[in-house]
Amino acid sequence: EVQLVESGGGLVQAGGSLRLSCAASGFTFDDHAIGWFRQAPGKERERVSCISSRDGSTYYADSVKGRFTISSDNAKNTVYLQMNNLKSEDTAAYYCAAPEYGSSCPRFRHEYEYWGQGTQVTVSS
Repeated sequence: EVQLVESGGGLVQAGGSLRLSCAASGFTFDDHAIGWFRQAPGKERERVSCISSRDGSTYYADSVKGRFTISSDNAKNTVYLQMNNLKSEDTAAYYCAAPEYGSSCPRFRHEYEYWGQGTQVTVSS
């Protein structure tokens, strides 16, 4: 059984930082890309970042570029999302996700098969 578990969310003031973790189990971690998505109330779920397991290449949405950093620790089967200089617009439930199989980051949301339960990030101003 594939399981993705997010942690690290919380309440933070604008300008602050959080680091989210995505712990993966039940599949070959090294063979799967991991993406981070977020969803605010009334908004579509959007892709924030992704890391490829084949070459470590990364993707960032324009809205978070320069502020967020994705990284992977293969020994721990964990992907992190370091979020700096947080803004109120970053408030959302954050999810990590993986394709059924694929070391490169899929472009579309429907290509991600496995999802975590989400962790809430709330940024106050």
